[in-house]
Amino acid sequence: MKIVVIGGTGLIGKKVVARLVAQGHEVVAASPATGVNALTGEGLAQALSGAQVVVDVANSPSFEARAVLEFFETSGRNLAAAEKAAGVAHHVALSVVGTDKLKQSGYFRAKTAQEDLIRKADIPYTIVRSTQFLEFLGGIVQSAGQDDTIALPPALFQPIASDDVAHAVADAALAAPLNGIAYIAGPERFRMSDLVQRYLKGIGDTRRVVADPAARYFDAELKEDTLVPEGEARLGRIRFEDWLPSQAK
Repeated sequence: MKIVVIGGTGLIGKKVVARLVAQGHEVVAASPATGVNALTGEGLAQALSGAQVVVDVANSPSFEARAVLEFFETSGRNLAAAEKAAGVAHHVALSVVGTDKLKQSGYFRAKTAQEDLIRKADIPYTIVRSTQFLEFLGGIVQSAGQDDTIALPPALFQPIASDDVAHAVADAALAAPLNGIAYIAGPERFRMSDLVQRYLKGIGDTRRVVADPAARYFDAELKEDTLVPEGEARLGRIRFEDWLPSQAK
């Protein structure tokens, strides 16, 4: 089966590509680096020719509200048009748990727009909503400021390793379309402020994390359960303590 992975050279994409290739599928790692640009449309028709499945794990290079919205809306429309022309039978997209609860954030408004386009495209689809990646803990620290003391909300948090994300996305690509949402999450649940403190200690960073319910998460206010799945979710296998040593190195 021919499968095109949009964003196929990124953190998640290259792992999805490797899993699908190992299972004997013809896989195209599509990204601007390989001459396929969903934002401009460059190379899309050629890449999608003969494809049965398209997996979209691409992310915006900018989190600025207007830029990220333009990225997801434009690339979403370009992908839908190219998929219809190629007769693609299944569109799989990676999204984020809590997207529909974080409208204060420009990034999550853009992800909502992406999901809406997928639902309206009239192409069978599966949206995989993931909790935040363990690999993104450093980005959360950076977003919270560079002072010696970092304020983060004590909201519930269930991050997942990128290897587990790739496994779930690859499985979704080989399964029948859900025409709905599948949820994936890490195997452990924490308080964000507590886990980030453990992360900093593990990588030798001496900054202190303060739990502040009023602290923002990418410009959005978090409730207790905003970032964890509601109901059933597929859980990853990699625990925080098993993942952390690779980051310390």
